[in-house]
Parts: sequence; structure tokens; C-alpha cells
Amino acid sequence: MTTTIQRTTRTYTQTIDAPPERVFPLLCPVREAEWLDGWRYELLHSQSGYAEEGCVFRTQPEGEPETIWLITRHDPAAGVVEFARLTAGLVATRLSIRVKADGDSRSAVAITYDFVPTSEAGARLVRERHSPERFREAMQWWERAMNHYLKTGGLLRHG
Repeated sequence: MTTTIQRTTRTYTQTIDAPPERVFPLLCPVREAEWLDGWRYELLHSQSGYAEEGCVFRTQPEGEPETIWLITRHDPAAGVVEFARLTAGLVATRLSIRVKADGDSRSAVAITYDFVPTSEAGARLVRERHSPERFREAMQWWERAMNHYLKTGGLLRHG
């Protein structure tokens, strides 16, 4: 039996006020805790202790289902990191991030999420939590938080 499920794609390009060599290392489950308020993870496998191809980690925000993440591509030279993540019974997601220079001291960070619900509950989750408005707000928050960290070395707190 073949089932066709609607994939939802969301994209956003952030402007980060630092060159790619400063931005790319922050796209890591371990380093993300330095600059993104509320980021909680459990590192399950990494030979280096940081982001690398084959790295596996888990997230479970309070009151939310568990999500397992796998880094499927990690290419610092090309500025590309890609993740596959599964929230069991709800949604399979592919996340692709590409970091490119935007002048001498800025980066354009192109972010693409492909959401594929695996159930009706997953379809509702994608519609509600990943609507165009909520996605844009989340990406803008991430952009502000990373820029704040790169400028001050400190964490920008929610609220």
C-alpha cells in the first residue's frame, strides 16, 4: 500500500553579522546551547563531542514529544549542514542549512525545513506549530539570538 502525504517546506534566509567561519561552528547541538535560550539536548553519539556527520542527539522541550536528530551531512568547507529528525508518530523532518559570505563581515544563512507528517496528529502539528507566521517568528528569534551572541558573547533571553 502506498500513501501519499503532503510535504510542507519552509525556508528563511538569516543575515548574521559575522563571517561564515564564525557562524558555521555554532550550528551544532552542543554550541547551540551557548546562544539559543531554551535549547536543551542530549548528545547520544559523536566522536568529537560536537557536530559531525553521523552525530545523533535527542531533544524534548518541556511538554513536547521527543525528537531524535541525525546529522546526515556536515561540510564546513562548503558551509553546509543537514539533519534528519524524527518525532515518532508525528513528523519526519529534513533540515538543511547553508552558510555563505555576504560581504566581508556578514553571512547569509539559508535554512530549509521539509516536514512530512507521519500521522493526522503530525499533520495538525505541522499546520499549527510550523505555520508560515510561527516559522518566520522562530527564524527571526534565532537570527536575533545568534547576532546577539556573536556581538556580546552572551545569551539573549526570551522575554
